[in-house]
Amino acid sequence: MKTLVLNAGYEPMSVVSFRRAVVLVLAGKATVLAADEAVPVRSEHLAMQQPSVIILSRYVRPPSGRSVALSRRGVLRRDGFKCAYCGVRASTVDHVLPRSRGGGNTWQNLVACCRSCNNRKGNRTPEEMGWRLGVKPEAPRAGQWWLRDLDNPAESWRPFLEYSFAA
Repeated sequence: MKTLVLNAGYEPMSVVSFRRAVVLVLAGKATVLAADEAVPVRSEHLAMQQPSVIILSRYVRPPSGRSVALSRRGVLRRDGFKCAYCGVRASTVDHVLPRSRGGGNTWQNLVACCRSCNNRKGNRTPEEMGWRLGVKPEAPRAGQWWLRDLDNPAESWRPFLEYSFAA
């Protein structure tokens, strides 16, 4: 089970194992905000609920100024795992301007794509195929992008994430 770590400003900082969360709580560096009551953590001298959301005692500034590294998974996440051409579930990426024609591996030239559209498009551009891109390929903005586990958050995290994104 994973635990969401918030800084003192309720901003998501990281996702750690429940063991790491227990260590932070026992060391006095964090406080439990939400716990899984069904699964207690026990030792010889202590029993506590398994933390699912903790808040750090001291304010830690969220990382900023990071550039997001280009990856296949990152392109799929950016485009919501939907094909840029037909909108069905994407499983691969496509170069808008094919590499053989000088297109590079950049955020602006890669889009999520289903296999059938990728095979049909081949070595051509979308304009040559008469297709339109459903998304404008751009590098993702910094912020919570680097925190992968927020793609599909645990149900107990949702109230804290809604608060942090609204602020």
